[in-house]
Amino acid sequence: MDTVLVTGGAGYIGSVVAELLVSRGYSTLVLDNLRSGHREAVPKGARLIEADLNDRAAVDRVFAGESIAAVVHMAAAIEVEESVRRPLLYYRENVGSTLTLLEAMVAAGVRRLVFSSTAAVYGVPGRATITEENPTRPVNPYGRTKLLCEQLIEDVRQAEGLGYVALRYFNAAGATEDLGENHVPESHLIPRLLAAAAGRAPQIDVYGTDYPTADGTCVRDYIHVVDIAEAHLAAIERAVSGGAVYNLGTGHGYSVRQVIETAERVVGHAIPVQVLGRRAGDPPALVADSSRIRRELGWQPKRDLEEILRSAWQWAERHPHGYSG
Repeated sequence: MDTVLVTGGAGYIGSVVAELLVSRGYSTLVLDNLRSGHREAVPKGARLIEADLNDRAAVDRVFAGESIAAVVHMAAAIEVEESVRRPLLYYRENVGSTLTLLEAMVAAGVRRLVFSSTAAVYGVPGRATITEENPTRPVNPYGRTKLLCEQLIEDVRQAEGLGYVALRYFNAAGATEDLGENHVPESHLIPRLLAAAAGRAPQIDVYGTDYPTADGTCVRDYIHVVDIAEAHLAAIERAVSGGAVYNLGTGHGYSVRQVIETAERVVGHAIPVQVLGRRAGDPPALVADSSRIRRELGWQPKRDLEEILRSAWQWAERHPHGYSG
């Protein structure tokens, strides 16, 4: 069976992609420097190489020592707020590492790539539902680095015959039985909400209740991490030649209040809430139009918000301190 290299495969989404690859019979190789990933998150059956993507010699050794058919590039720094404070770090970690990876792939003759991108490339769009044709106007260094990576990959496609798929995620959430979300620090709504439900945080903060939405809180498109992983497997088969960009979302938005209410049903009790003012730059609503990937790759999201929250809650109960205990 073909070997697939997953960069960042010890991270949240990368580990679930690696787990699914193993379950489908792929020989799966994880490359991760473990600065934000977790050794414990590398699934059984996948092999871990601890190395940094910015180390060209180390990356070349990986390609020289393995028969790699495709690369799923998940490794990245992802915190928006940190990217504003430390832009040089984000350009090095995201753009620099992608450049190194592409150089090594071209040198080794590997021409199939699936790239982990983000809806942050759209910035603050003027409409709630976003297609791939929406203008890309990122408003922070994180989004700009991801867009630069997409442009770099397209340039390499034109020059070197690379086949690729770039997947622009909306709000990834949920867990598998063994793998879940464990960022430090944690900035995402659902794990912070469930920490408050478990008493590991005093409350969940809600930023703004006066948006032009049905209940005044922001609306986002939440997609189960397993649905995302299944899209990656479909994308590996698509990335034989040419290039494609797809949104990954459900096409259905949920407000912050709806997420809280659904979480309260899942955990069986009320969750303390603190209402604060709006955060600068938060759009009222962001929902993916994912009709292109449904039409072209036959991919369909299968899991709704309640299943997302239930799976995340069950994982959090089994791992109250994340992968550390």
